[in-house]
This record gives sequence, structure tokens and C-alpha cells, in this order.
Amino acid sequence: MDALKQHTETPKQRNTPMTDITETSTSNYVSVAGVNIHYNDVGAGEIILCLHGGGPGATAWSNFKQNIPAITGAGRRMLMMDMPGYGKSGFPDGCDEDFFDFTGRMIDGFLSALDVEGALDIIGNSLGGQAALGLELCHSQRVKRLALIGSQPTSAGIVIQPQPQEALNNIINYYGGEGPTLEKMRRLVESLLYDSSWVTDETLQERFEASKDPGQMRLLGLPHRDLYAELGRIACPTLLVWGQEDKGGALEVGLQLLKKLQNARMHIFQRCGHWAQVEHQAEFERVVLNFFDS
Repeated sequence: MDALKQHTETPKQRNTPMTDITETSTSNYVSVAGVNIHYNDVGAGEIILCLHGGGPGATAWSNFKQNIPAITGAGRRMLMMDMPGYGKSGFPDGCDEDFFDFTGRMIDGFLSALDVEGALDIIGNSLGGQAALGLELCHSQRVKRLALIGSQPTSAGIVIQPQPQEALNNIINYYGGEGPTLEKMRRLVESLLYDSSWVTDETLQERFEASKDPGQMRLLGLPHRDLYAELGRIACPTLLVWGQEDKGGALEVGLQLLKKLQNARMHIFQRCGHWAQVEHQAEFERVVLNFFDS
């Protein structure tokens, strides 16, 4: 890993107290294969790439903003990438590439565009974890360690939790009928959590405003192969993070990943849904940072 490249700062990176760090002050764009990709860049040090989930209104900032103080305080730089079609990132017209091949190629291109060389640590929430697996399969030299939160790259072995789970069903139905509404967003976000008291009006409004364009869901519409037969190829150290009450990613899939991946371990949070990084924030940060530092 080229330490100089890993520590390179961008014009809008901020090494300031959290009170001065905002989405706007850390917002940046880079062109990847002709597509404008948005990202937030915070902190300095060895990079952790943060990839968000796939629900309507999802962005890397909305998924990981609460984790910024702990991660940057541990001497890490956070690159929070809006995946193609989500947030402020564009999406290529006419794309029909397989999801894992496409996201692997785009993330590799994103890192290259930022002059980031070598392998780095990655946190992937749900669909973001699947994208990280796509990077590992296509460009394994890019991945140092993976922390996957409720990521479901295969449906093999799901018996107890039927498909689709409640949160996935809310995502599928979000743009149907009368289209996006604040009440639909509330139902969706509450289904991602074990304890709905974590839902704030600010989070709801932020995600609702970001969800109004159904075009952001084009990434979910790509061909999406089941990775069960390929999981044994994944050799990088992987931490599987799961909520016992996850309604967006079946716990049984996590157990399948634990069995199939070459170098995996698992941390299951009791009384937790799909957002361990929110509902069990302090323990999540401690567990993940310890894993990355091991």
C-alpha cells in the first residue's frame, strides 16, 4: 500500500471538530468512466471506504454520519461514496451489466480517480456490502479487510425468514401507488430498525427528499447474480455484522457467509435491526475498528 497515496487530502477534506463538519463542507465529485460520482471525504490517515445501503433516499452520509467522530478520532480517513444513481451520483445510460461486475468496476475506478493505490479497509451496509464483495471478486488487490453489515449476496439457505423480508418489501413498494410519501419513508426506516425511537424527523425528511427521484433505484434494477457458488473465492479477512432482528437481511445468510468465506468471523447484536451502526453505535465502532486494527 502506498502510504502517500492513502493519505492524500482533497480540497474539501476537513480535519476540524465535528461541529464544523457538514455534508456540504465534505462534499466532492469525481468522474468515473464518464459518470459523475459524489463522495464525502473526512479525516486523515489510513482510508476506510464506506458504502451505503440500497433503500430509497440512501446516501453514504446518511448511513455513516454518526460514526464520523469515532472513526476519524481513531486516526482514519473516511471516504463515503454515493453509489451510482444514489444521492448526488450519476448513473450510466443503458447500463445492463451484472451488479457485482458493475459495482466492482466503478469502485475500482473511483479509487483510481482519487489516486488511491493498494488495498484498503471497507465498511459496506447491506447493498454496499454486496458492492464490496463485487470489488473483492473483480479486483481483490483493492481489499484489505471487509466489514459487512446485514449484506445478503445470496438467498441460499433462507428457510426461517421468508423472502421478501419486511424492509425489502417496503423498498419494493416504495414507488408504487401514489409514489413516494413521508409516511412510506417512515414505515421503511422503522422496518430497518429494531427500536423505532431511533427514527428522527431530520433523518426521515433527509431521506424522503433524497428519495423523490425513482431513477436512483436503477442500480437495484441491474441483473443480480446469486453469489453462493462464488463465496468460497473470497479470501480477505471479513467481519460479518448482523442484527438479531434484521428485517432487511436474513441472519441465516450471515451464517451461510460465515461458513463459505475463507476467513470470516461474525458479531451478532441482540435487539438490533438492519442498522447496527446506528442502534449499537459505540459497540459497532469498537468492534469494527478493533477488527481493522488487528
